[in-house]
Amino acid sequence: MNTQQIIKNTEAFVKNALKDAEGGHDWFHILRVWNNAKLISKNENVDGFVVELGALLHDIADSKFYNGDETIGPKIAREFLESQRVDESIIVHIENIISNISFKGGNFEQKFNSPELEVIQDADRLDAIGAVGIARTFNYGGFKNRPLYNPEITPNLNQSKEAYKNSEAPTINHFYEKLLLLKDRMNTATGREIAANRHQYMEHFLAQFYDEWNGKL
Repeated sequence: MNTQQIIKNTEAFVKNALKDAEGGHDWFHILRVWNNAKLISKNENVDGFVVELGALLHDIADSKFYNGDETIGPKIAREFLESQRVDESIIVHIENIISNISFKGGNFEQKFNSPELEVIQDADRLDAIGAVGIARTFNYGGFKNRPLYNPEITPNLNQSKEAYKNSEAPTINHFYEKLLLLKDRMNTATGREIAANRHQYMEHFLAQFYDEWNGKL
């Protein structure tokens, strides 16, 4: 089976698997990350096949929707890729990408790296910031029934991985605990350039939010 057919089969598999997913982690999130990854790849020396597979499968079973179990995503990806007769070395690479792509709090140390992971990680992080990132953040906050904002609950910038995963803080806090940190954690020049604009958009949004909250506008 050629690589393009495998990509097409992966697209169909992921689209079906995520048809009922929460709005911020659904097929359209995957599609945006996939497109971002292909865009960034144009300026990077990477294996395009691995980048596309990794982007398509990176959120096939997000641990936050599986009681924090981080083994399910790599397991589902492996089973699918084996059915497509993908080389074992590529399957292992995809498993490592899925296991290491996510932001897990300020104290988490990534245990694996590759140029392909760097591209997909940037693509995923770009979808977490800017206008779409803001929309996804409040969508997930609503999904978890979190308050929009509580001035008495301050952001925690030194959370452990477990504390970050189990946080029930107001949605606005997530900007400080994750979103505003991503600009300086981009891996590629293309990612950094796009992130700078989206970061600025979030800063303008927060300034407007606080003015409205405090009755200044």
